[in-house]
Amino acid sequence: MKNIITISRQFGAGGGRIGRAVAKRLGYYYCDKDVIIRSAMESSNLSPADFRIYDEKVPFSFGFGQSLFDFYNKPLNEQLFEAQKEAIRKVAEKRNCVIVGRNANVVLKDFDHSLHVFISASDYFRIQNLKELMPDQSEEKILEKMKSVDRIRKKYCTFYTNTVFGDVKYYDLSLKSSSLGIETCVDIICSIAGSESGT
Repeated sequence: MKNIITISRQFGAGGGRIGRAVAKRLGYYYCDKDVIIRSAMESSNLSPADFRIYDEKVPFSFGFGQSLFDFYNKPLNEQLFEAQKEAIRKVAEKRNCVIVGRNANVVLKDFDHSLHVFISASDYFRIQNLKELMPDQSEEKILEKMKSVDRIRKKYCTFYTNTVFGDVKYYDLSLKSSSLGIETCVDIICSIAGSESGT
């Protein structure tokens, strides 16, 4: 039985919908960005404004080979990442849960009874999903936003976790929602999570 499920996802691939459905079916606690940020704010001295400004950002100089941090003077965005990491670990230690995003697969890589899932999809599928969130935007603008979010997530993941966002070696299971459908993805995850045979 897997009592911790993390879901990483391409923007617009339906990872949030899949995570909520899995949590509901298994009776697990659902934890996403909003829950993690609230928990991180409660346990740190960072304000809501800090989170809005620095969420999923990397230092401007990242990529230019500079030494960015020293241990005693962490910039605000690293403080935010550390606060979120601690919040994720606290959730995982307390209850059965589904955690979407926030590089939880890396944060919880050493936790037993965990299942780390990556959800991808075709650009067309993702654009159709995102039309519901951005009904006033053209497909061109949605595609532009989609590619921008993907780039940010990859850069953030590389900087803070030294892993590659979407690389199958960092996940137990990779599913393509545009090929399988949302419900089938939910079925597969729940079936694996409920199995006593896998780890």
